[in-house]
Amino acid sequence: MDRVTEHESNYNHIDEMSVMEVLQGINNEDKTVAFAVEKSLPQIEKLTTAVAERMKKGGRLFYIGAGTSGRLGVVDASECPPTYGVPFDWVVGIIAGGDTAIRKAVEFAEDDAEQAWKDLQEFNINEKDCLVGLAASGTTPYVIGGLNTARKMGVLTGCIVCNTGGPIAAESDFPVEVVVGPEFITGSTRMKSGTAQKLVLNMLSTTVMVQLGRVVGNKMVDMQLTNHKLVDRGVQMVANELKIQYTEAADLLTQYGSVRKAVAAGQKQPH
Repeated sequence: MDRVTEHESNYNHIDEMSVMEVLQGINNEDKTVAFAVEKSLPQIEKLTTAVAERMKKGGRLFYIGAGTSGRLGVVDASECPPTYGVPFDWVVGIIAGGDTAIRKAVEFAEDDAEQAWKDLQEFNINEKDCLVGLAASGTTPYVIGGLNTARKMGVLTGCIVCNTGGPIAAESDFPVEVVVGPEFITGSTRMKSGTAQKLVLNMLSTTVMVQLGRVVGNKMVDMQLTNHKLVDRGVQMVANELKIQYTEAADLLTQYGSVRKAVAAGQKQPH
């Protein structure tokens, strides 16, 4: 396979550039990422549709990855409960090396092809579930091993990678390959590749949650009200939907605890 993620940067003598030249170079490279993702939309659609169908039947979504890719999976998974009010175990992010690796690199954790399945078994992953492998290179042993075993066990498999024709894509029922080209700093896949993976993760989890009925209109009606900003946003949603005063909406939200329930209750009240 051609590991485009390891190709030489389009820029040279970066260490001799001014601050503005470095910033402009990074920005120029970043501008290309969304267009690379656009080319992969058909693949993203297939993966998202398949995941949504499984989750509608009670399945869960797991992410596995190492380094930046693993961290991005953990971020996406951890944001689903507060944003959409889903149980914490509906979307699960697992990183090679465990939670310690979120903050500090764990040496050689990504090279253990057996560990991912062991990590997944702690969550009793089964044939109802979905597993998406995240790896810019498309060759990370931890991810390959996890996908290989999961597939044999009937788990739906997918991936988000930034090279084509790699072993991770080969182990995936629904591969997503977003080729963003060489990084500004040669091989630094936390940059364009990481951005591409983040964009696709946003698309995947958001669209799945829409399909699961967790969005009404364009609103996060099941979001957790965990701070003053979110409470205020929730009150505004209720007030706008029911066309009532802020204070009345606040009372409803306090009483029912969620935007969805407050709106439903308000709609039943006589006007």
